[in-house]
Amino acid sequence: MKYLLDTHTALWFFEEPGKLSKTALRIVRDQAVERCVSIASAWELAIKIGTNKLRFEGGMPEFFRVVEKNGFGLLAITAEHIERLESLPLHHRDPFDRILIASAMAENMSLITADGNIQKYDVPWIW
Repeated sequence: MKYLLDTHTALWFFEEPGKLSKTALRIVRDQAVERCVSIASAWELAIKIGTNKLRFEGGMPEFFRVVEKNGFGLLAITAEHIERLESLPLHHRDPFDRILIASAMAENMSLITADGNIQKYDVPWIW
């Protein structure tokens, strides 16, 4: 099975793992499964850190270091992801969440998310 971490899931795992559900924490820690963080999440964090809406000790260099240290793949955004995005219903207007949904669909991944809006889409999710 392949999993894509929502942005908040990755942040919570790195900074406050107690916020994750037991199921999410078990999967995120499982080195035997493919776990990825999207470059879209890094993009979202860079914007929020740069505008002081979010603090991540060490900034983006540290974020990329902990992604690698924890064995997570970094999922690029592809043309196929953008094509999927075009046909998504507008249950959710957040552009970062929408590209995560489209990416997970295109890559046959389950999203690890607590976001109820994401759970409205026809994409497998775990929490």
